Order: sequence, then structure tokens, then C-alpha cells
Amino acid sequence: MAKIRVGRVGEQIKKELSQIIQSELKDPRIGFITVTGVEVTNDFSQAKVYLSVLGTDEQKAETLRALGRGSGFIRSELGKRIRMRKIPELIFKFDASIDYGSKIESLLQQINEGNASL
Repeated sequence: MAKIRVGRVGEQIKKELSQIIQSELKDPRIGFITVTGVEVTNDFSQAKVYLSVLGTDEQKAETLRALGRGSGFIRSELGKRIRMRKIPELIFKFDASIDYGSKIESLLQQINEGNASL
């Protein structure tokens, strides 16, 4: 039963975070971000937020630093939108699955082009 609640809270945090990042944050260092997932611990003390960022590695690193600096503001906004006793500490991480998927797709495309020429 607790796992279900943790999952629902994670999905709600994901939804609210994407709205906060897109509409409330005015930091120019933050590029185009997609919140791909949120993992919340069982005691709701921490939440790992997985992000996909469009841009170079330098822009990705700068975006991560800007989000780290603005995490207090993001938590306070989250607290206004979600009724919880304690808002979890946010830990921002990159989600490499989209990059990995596009790499696999390009490799498969190269293989198909090689088979078509035979």
C-alpha cells in the first residue's frame, strides 16, 4: 500500500515540477527541460528528479547548477501546490535514456542502410 502512495506522490511532484520550471523560473541559464521521472524515498525525505535537457554538455551542466541554486524556491512553490507535511529534498539528475535511445536508433538506421545497399 505504501508503494502505491509513493508512486502517486512521485507522479504529482513530476507534474508540478514541470509546470514550475516552465512557468515560474526566470533563470536564463535554464534551457529546454523535460522532467522524465521522479523517484521518492519511502519516508518522503528525498526525491530524485530525472531531467532531459536539450543542448550541449556545457549547457546541461549549467542548467543543473541553476536548478541546484533554485531548489529552495522550487521546493517552496511545490509546498504551495502539494499538501504534504514535509516537502522532499530535490536532487536533480540527468536522464540519459533519451540520448541512449537516439544513439540506438541511429545505429539501427545505419545497419538498415547497409543492408539496403546489398
